[in-house]
Amino acid sequence: MKALTEQEIQENLKHLPHWGHKENCLMSSFQFADFKEAFSAMTRIAFECEKMGHYPKWTNTFNTLLVSIQTPSVKAVTLNDFALAERIEHCVSIPGGAA
Repeated sequence: MKALTEQEIQENLKHLPHWGHKENCLMSSFQFADFKEAFSAMTRIAFECEKMGHYPKWTNTFNTLLVSIQTPSVKAVTLNDFALAERIEHCVSIPGGAA
């Protein structure tokens, strides 16, 4: 995996408006109607992570999910991180997903 340059990251972020780049990670937060909806989204995301073999760092407080993605082997953002961010976006866009 190749670490992306800042320019490459910013170009890819144009397709993911809910995401940002900070501390060598892709980051986003999602708010849900309640804890059950947040946990349901986390479960959907977990299945996608297993398929990819790539896992985010995340925290959940009641109805809010904070997500941070980085490729550990390069300690930077790669195209694989963007692929996971896109899958996460899909998981939270399912009815009952993020507000």
